[in-house]
Amino acid sequence: MSVVVARRVSCPLLFVLTLWLSTLCSYSRAASVPGSVSLNSLTFDKVVSKHKAVLVKFDETYPYGDKQDQFKDVAKRSVSQKDLLVAEVGIQDYGDKDNSDLGDRFGVTKDDFPALKLFLQGEDAPIDYEGEITSSNILAFISEKAGLWIGNEDCLEDFDTLARKFVKGSEEDRTAILEEAEDKVEKLESELEQRAGNIYVAILKKMKEKGNDFPNTETERVKVLMEKKITDEKKALFQARLNILSSFKSLLSQSGTKEEL
Repeated sequence: MSVVVARRVSCPLLFVLTLWLSTLCSYSRAASVPGSVSLNSLTFDKVVSKHKAVLVKFDETYPYGDKQDQFKDVAKRSVSQKDLLVAEVGIQDYGDKDNSDLGDRFGVTKDDFPALKLFLQGEDAPIDYEGEITSSNILAFISEKAGLWIGNEDCLEDFDTLARKFVKGSEEDRTAILEEAEDKVEKLESELEQRAGNIYVAILKKMKEKGNDFPNTETERVKVLMEKKITDEKKALFQARLNILSSFKSLLSQSGTKEEL
């Protein structure tokens, strides 16, 4: 009797367990990249029309590799800009061919994957991204075409704007920009903003003194310091410095400014 009961219980349990594992695996594969949303043929127009700018990646259903990692970084950094939405459309070329109609509509084929298109509110046609698939280049493209600032964590929009002018400016320009940055720091209200502003000013001073390679050398120095035994407060300060240094490095890369000898 006990053996029969065990069999009756085990079969339903096995079925439920199998179904749960199958559902979990399917969900994990189809889950959106953090910071992005998945769109399909039914939701695409509803969602895209409600945002000032939407970057859509048309790709295979389950993408992976370096290009996907770069896209993940774009999605993560996009959360700092409320007027920007980052989205994905997974296109199947087999079975039900999900979202293949969207591929046809926007001229995207399997050979184009991943295809990035920027949709701007009020514009009929999207703008194709044709550059190298790196997060810094993609974010620069969005900033240029949509007029939106997308900063790293701990970064400040006004100071990133000054930094952009600084990396392109003459020695005379840099002196004036540094003075402007120092004035702005005094007007910052929150403690975190003041901390960030002071980091910007310190980097600007060092770049003026040592040249454009300072963000690279300083990044390596700070990384070494972070590996040592330090307080949580110091670690947060160093991380903020790295985030702001990363912004400078990205600006230098975009401007094509070479290291000063």
